[in-house]
Amino acid sequence: MFTGIVRHIGKVAEITDLGTSKKIKLTADLSKNLQVDQSVCHDGVCLTVEETSPESYSVTAVKETLDKSNLRSWKVGTRVNLEISATPTTLLDGHIVQGHVDDVAKLLKIEDLDGSWYFTFQLPKPGKSLVVPKGSIAVNGVSLTIADLKEDTFTVAIIPYTYENTGFKDLEEGQLVNLEYDVIGKYVQRQMGAAVDA
Repeated sequence: MFTGIVRHIGKVAEITDLGTSKKIKLTADLSKNLQVDQSVCHDGVCLTVEETSPESYSVTAVKETLDKSNLRSWKVGTRVNLEISATPTTLLDGHIVQGHVDDVAKLLKIEDLDGSWYFTFQLPKPGKSLVVPKGSIAVNGVSLTIADLKEDTFTVAIIPYTYENTGFKDLEEGQLVNLEYDVIGKYVQRQMGAAVDA
């Protein structure tokens, strides 16, 4: 489990095709503290550490992950939001994030407000019943609050700290991002569906 509070940025150093999977080597300041089998959230995708060194570590993204996330568009040099898994004593500064991507969405518009930013994204059809105004959503692994919600789009407000310390400053209009909807909303939707079907 994660909280959507990004404290580290990694950089893709090497990508190796392994059939339908990709082995990805990343450089990051947290590499020296990682262990094999540890879970790390990468732009909202939970991946298992397979190899480590003081400067870098490696993970493998399988076909399922590549098909359902923006990892398929990563290149050498891509900067990645990183978060290590939460512990029972971790402050829940964000919200509960599982590292399981629900949808990929296009960044439609960036508005510079001279001190903050509005980022507006496409809202995929499956997510329309899972988001609410002022609710939580994870975008590329970052816990954010929905500032504005329309039929087919949602907007988040980005503060300077988040802009400077995550991959948000690297995003460009037209790029794809990973979305994870609030797990509580997903469970409620599932139970409501079960009640209707009963």
